[in-house]
Order: sequence, then C-alpha cells, then structure tokens
Amino acid sequence: MGVQNSSEASLDEKAVVAAAERALSDIARVRQEVAKVIFGQESVVEQTMLAVLSGGHALLVGVPGLAKTKLVATLGTVLGLSASRIQFTPDLMPSDILGSEVMDQDDNGKRSFRFVPGPIFTQLLMADEINRASPRTQSALLQAMQEYHVTVAGARNDLPKPFHVLATQNPLEQEGTYPLPEAQLDRFLLQVDVHYPELAAERQILLETTGVSEAQAEAAISADRLIEIQTLIRQMPVSEKVLDAILSLVRSARPGNGIASTDRHVAWGPGPRAGQAMMLCARARALYDGRLAPSVDDVLALAEPVLQHRMALTFGARAEGMSVRDVIADLVRQAGG
Repeated sequence: MGVQNSSEASLDEKAVVAAAERALSDIARVRQEVAKVIFGQESVVEQTMLAVLSGGHALLVGVPGLAKTKLVATLGTVLGLSASRIQFTPDLMPSDILGSEVMDQDDNGKRSFRFVPGPIFTQLLMADEINRASPRTQSALLQAMQEYHVTVAGARNDLPKPFHVLATQNPLEQEGTYPLPEAQLDRFLLQVDVHYPELAAERQILLETTGVSEAQAEAAISADRLIEIQTLIRQMPVSEKVLDAILSLVRSARPGNGIASTDRHVAWGPGPRAGQAMMLCARARALYDGRLAPSVDDVLALAEPVLQHRMALTFGARAEGMSVRDVIADLVRQAGG
C-alpha cells in the first residue's frame, strides 16, 4: 500500500469537511420537521436520532403516553424510511415477526414453498413493549438486529438497508413480562429514558393536539442520504484527547480498575461495545449539534445512555438505594473534574 502524500490528505480532509457541511444542513432540516410534531423532549429526540445516525438501535424506556410511538413514526417519515410496528405480546411467535414459508400450487398441480416476509423486513421497526414477548421471540429479533439477516428454512434473507430497531419498554408494569437479558440489552446502542414533558411543552401538546387538525411532518432526507451521513460519521476525526476520555470513562465503570467507588458498587461493567457506541455517538452528536469533530463534553453527555444498560450494581449498592445512574453520574463528575 502506498503512502498518502500531504496534498492527497488535504484533499481528503477538504472532501470530508464539505460533506459534513452538507450533512449539517440536512440534519437541521430533520430536526425542524421533527419539532413540528414532537414538542419538548429534546434529549429524547436527540439520543434517538444519534442512535439512528450512528447506524444502531435504541431502547426507549418510559411510561405509556409519552409519544414514544409517535416519535418513531415521525422519524420514519422525516428520514424517508419504510416503517412498521410490532406490538409484542406473550403469544407472539418468531415466525410472526420474521416471516414464514407457505406452500403454493401452480396450475399444473406442482407444489413449491414461497417465503412470505414478516414485518421485520422494513427500514425502521417499532418494537412496542419488547419485554412482553417470550425469550424465544426476543432472541429472534435481537439476532436479526445483530446479523442484519434472518434464516428461515435454511435460506438466508437479508434485511433492507438501512435497518434500525427502536424498541420500547414500560418500566412500571412488570407482571407477565420477560425482562431482556444483559447480553441482549448490549445489542442496543443507547438506552433512552423518556421522562414526563416540561410544563411549557405539555401546554403546547394540549393546544396543538386537541384541535381539528394536527401538524404533519414531511420527509427531509431519503434512506440513501441517511446511509451517506452514517458513512460520513464513521469518517469524522476523533482526537486523542476524546479517545482517551472514552477509554477512561468506560474502563472506570468496570470493577478492578482502581476506582474504589466502582469496586464497591458495581458487580460487572461495560465491555468494549460500550466504547464503540461512545465513539460513534460522540461523532454523531457533534454533527447533530453543528460541529465537525466531537469533544470530551460529548463523551460525558453520552455516559448515561451508553453505559446504564451495560452495568449491574452489587447487592450492597442496591441495598443502599443506589441506582446505576447515580454511579454513572459520580464517574462523570470525576472525569469532568
């Protein structure tokens, strides 16, 4: 492989900068269209968008009625993606989401099998209340999320590109549910906590959604353009300072790395996939915010959505009433200080 000279490097750098500037205007249009329909919830919209821009999946956790389903439907429209929704229930079978083979018979009486794709064959999948499905069905979906294809009757069927799953989970009602195992939670790039709206946003919701007509979002970009932006994000430069901040934060969340509070409170911590998620999402957050390179502030801001579903507390920490968010907030304070 030849060595790249300085003029070629500068040309590549200029091309990336020009592409990033075009992406900034596209993302600004996306934000503008989403804001027509989703009021308040800026951090929820931002984190969900970061997961999609980074090419990953997100788990939205919140009580019913906080517009999680509406957000996903709106993103499908604004990003130009085909979208479908699956309401998970305990009796849902893997074939209900993946698809199945049916027998056809032609005019001559010859029989053959034909694959009928399930609702997973879409670009943006809303997996509503994913913890209501049995482990067997959950694992079928989560394997597809990781492999980007499904195998039915020994035949491989590739999923559309891009493919994103935005799953929701109700944290209140746990009776008759199947909580996602830790290894499957790790498949989600981010866990997005959806809280109640602020007063001003809730006032706007009441005014805007109870009239004769409601605002409608329009497509801002296409699926192909989204793939281009996702590729661009992977090309964005990351400074050594930001890389060191990611490594330091992720490793500080693991027991046995010399952090006394972590050793005392954390049973097991995040693996390398957390660092990968942080690298991608920090770049995406910079672009989402109108910048061409991520900073340490991006890393600290992403600590909770990236780490909280990749850690578990010790029995002693839970007995003290601590939460994973408390531990992460403490680590962020130490990193920021």
